[in-house]
Amino acid sequence: MTLPQPAAPGPDAAGPAAGPAEVGPDAAARRELVLREAVRRRLLDPEDALLAAFVDLDGVAASVAALRGAFPAEADVLHAFAAKANCLVPLLSRLRELGMGCEVASPGELAQALAAGFDPARIVLDSPAKTRRELVRALELGVAVNIDSWQELDRVDDLLRAGTSASRLGVRVNPQIGGGTIGAMSTATPTSKFGIPLADEGNAKRLVEAFRARPWLSWIHVHVGSQGCPLGLLAEGVGRAVAFAERVNAELGRRQVTGIDLGGGLSVNFADDTTAPTYADYVGRLRAHAPELFDGRYRVVTEFGRSLLAKNGFTAAYVEYTKVAGGRSIAITHAGAQVATRTVFMPDAWPLRITAHHPSGAAKESGEPVPQDVAGPCCFAGDLLARARPLPPLEPGDLVALLDTGAYYASTHFQYNSLPEPAVHGFTVDAGGAVHFEPLRRAQPVEELIRPVG
Repeated sequence: MTLPQPAAPGPDAAGPAAGPAEVGPDAAARRELVLREAVRRRLLDPEDALLAAFVDLDGVAASVAALRGAFPAEADVLHAFAAKANCLVPLLSRLRELGMGCEVASPGELAQALAAGFDPARIVLDSPAKTRRELVRALELGVAVNIDSWQELDRVDDLLRAGTSASRLGVRVNPQIGGGTIGAMSTATPTSKFGIPLADEGNAKRLVEAFRARPWLSWIHVHVGSQGCPLGLLAEGVGRAVAFAERVNAELGRRQVTGIDLGGGLSVNFADDTTAPTYADYVGRLRAHAPELFDGRYRVVTEFGRSLLAKNGFTAAYVEYTKVAGGRSIAITHAGAQVATRTVFMPDAWPLRITAHHPSGAAKESGEPVPQDVAGPCCFAGDLLARARPLPPLEPGDLVALLDTGAYYASTHFQYNSLPEPAVHGFTVDAGGAVHFEPLRRAQPVEELIRPVG
C-alpha cells in the first residue's frame, strides 16, 4: 500500500515559499477594491444580492505554497485539505490543481472530493461513525482509511476477508494529553470521542498486538485539536503518536508502521491580518518533539483546513435597518447565524472582525466610532455578530464585511428560517489591479426551498 507522491502544482500554483502566507499591510485596501468591484458588477446589490462571500484565490495559492515550503523538499508528505473547512467543489478542484490531496469525513465530502477530480489514492477518510457501506466504498476505491475504534477495526477485518484493497489503512490514536482553550476543538482530551485512547489501561499493549495480527495496518493517525490549541500541545501529541509507532515497530521486529497522519489543527489569528502561528513555526515544534518525521523513516500526511483558508476570505452583507434600544445602536444586517453559526452561538471563542463600508464598498472612515450591536436576520434574539462593537455609525444601505471567513462560514450553511445559501465568489487581482471573479457557488433560489418531494 503505497502513498502517492504529491502532484506537481498546477499552473495557478504559487512558487515555493519558506515563510508564512502573510496577509500584507494592503489587505484592507485589497478587500475594499474587491468590494467596490463586487458592487459595481452587482454581485452585491441591495435588492437582489443582499449577502455574498468572497474567497481570495491568490491568497489560497500563497497559503498552500507556505505549507509546502515549511516541510523539507525531500520529505515524503501528502498535504490533504480538510474538506469540512470549505467543501465547495470548484474550490476543492483549485486546491487539487495546487497539489493538495483531500481529507473527508462523510459520504457527502467523499462525493465532493471525487467530483473535484481527486485521485482516490490521494483521499483520506476520517470519521468516528463510518458505516459498513462507507467502508466498502472507500476500500473499493482505494481511499486511505483511518480506523477510529476497536469495533470499526473488527468491521474492517470482516470486509477484508471478502477481498483485498489498495487502501492504506491506519489507526487513529488519542494521546490523551489534554485540551486547548476551546473544548469543542480539542480532540485529545482523556474522554474524547475520537480514536483509541492510548493511556487507558491495557490499550497500548492491545493495539501493539492488533498490529502484529494485521500486517496490512501500516499507519498511525493522531489529531490533537485545532483552534485554541497551542503549538506545543499539538507537537507533543504528534510526538506521543510517533513514539507509539516506534514501539510497535520495535516490538514486532519489523518496520510495519511506515506512515504518520498528523491530522489537522493550527490556530488562526482572528485579531488582525497577520498569519500567526505559521506553518514554519509548527514544523519547528515538530522537529523538537518528533524528529523521526524528518529523517526519512516515515511518510507523512497533513490535514489542514481552516488555517489554509480562513484569512483568505470575507463575507459582505447589507444593513437593512438601524435602531436604538436601551441607548444601544443596533444595525440589522443580512448576515447572521446562517453564515456565522459558531460566532453567534460561541461569540467568546469565535469573535469576528467587522468593517463598515459605504454602499459603494468604500470604507467608512469618517465619524467617531460608536458602540453598536451588529445583528443578523434570524428570528431569535441571540442572532448577533458583535455586541457593542465600536464602528463608524452604520446606516441603512451600508455594507458590513466579516473578515477571516474563508473557512467554514458561508460554505457551511445553517438553514435557520429557511434562509437560502448565499453566493460564493472566488477572486484574483492581476498586476494592474483588475479584479477577476469566478463563481464557486451560485446564490440558492428560494424556489429550491419549496421543491416538491419526488
